[in-house]
Amino acid sequence: MEVFSIAKQSLVITLFVLSMMLIIDYLNVLSKGMWSKGLKDSPWKQVVFGALLGIIPGCLGAYTAVSLYVHNIFGVGALAATMIATSGDEAFLMFSVIPKTALILNVVLFAIALLAGFLVNRFYKNKTARFPDKHFDLHENEPNCICFEWKNLWNQLRSISLLRSIILAVLAISLGFIAVNLGHTEHEMQQLLPDSKLLDHAHPAWISITFLVVLTISLLISLSVNDHFLDKHLWRHIVKKHFLRILLWTFFTLLFVHFLDQYFDIENLIGGNLVLVLLIAVLIGIIPESGPHFVFVVLFASGSLPFSILLANSIVQDGHGSLPLLAESRRGFFIIKVINLAVGLFVGLIGLAFGV
Repeated sequence: MEVFSIAKQSLVITLFVLSMMLIIDYLNVLSKGMWSKGLKDSPWKQVVFGALLGIIPGCLGAYTAVSLYVHNIFGVGALAATMIATSGDEAFLMFSVIPKTALILNVVLFAIALLAGFLVNRFYKNKTARFPDKHFDLHENEPNCICFEWKNLWNQLRSISLLRSIILAVLAISLGFIAVNLGHTEHEMQQLLPDSKLLDHAHPAWISITFLVVLTISLLISLSVNDHFLDKHLWRHIVKKHFLRILLWTFFTLLFVHFLDQYFDIENLIGGNLVLVLLIAVLIGIIPESGPHFVFVVLFASGSLPFSILLANSIVQDGHGSLPLLAESRRGFFIIKVINLAVGLFVGLIGLAFGV
């Protein structure tokens, strides 16, 4: 029964994560061409903009920063700020299970990213990248997707595609299920994570209401965008690439922590080895992959992990954001990871020293 409950909770979380990805991808397409204006000759603007890109949930902000870096628009300081601020797909998971902490974490990451970026610009001599012209697919040449253009909406519904029908049906059924079971999400999460810090302080129906808002926005986007966006962005990029991976990582992470809690006193086990756990957290953060870091989010949500270790892991890890950088410049990837590792370890140790 617990396995079934974990599977259902994992599916709900995955749907929320994918819906958030859809919203971010949609906004990214709408804002094409706005990334590089006025940045190249202003290192401090680069750092601020890089930190802002980093706190965008998911990897799109990091992908954009890498693109600006290889286009010689961003320097190392700005790229470091982005990678420190970003948490990859883990940000979506945090906003689904620990939304209050996720907001605080993003504010802290933004401040640390700014400081680190300015320090790198101050002391790192080769501030500007030197690359031949490269290009990442950031949707610069794609048609605009304007929400609520009623004449297009009517035409699309009149000759609705099978893909749009399936997406709308899934979202509508999910909205109905969550609306009918408003507040039940918290009850299930409470059973899975009995010591959850989120559930001690959240509004009684906070998680369900958040899901309703995000799914409603996703439904409106799916109604209004053209078939090209639905096929290329939602289906090929979000569902095919992310659905199964996020679902499996979430399920097995929740299952692992649940059964670990049955046989071990996780809080005392971690509490007696905080420095070692911190080292493990920052070393795992080097992996350019979303998924292995889910365990730190769940451990924090269960009350077994201090905030400082979650913060340190978030500083070092970039989700998939650094994969394009690894493909374009192994030296650049190494430099950024060394900076992230140093900052994450330093901040984590300071946090542990102050009992955070």
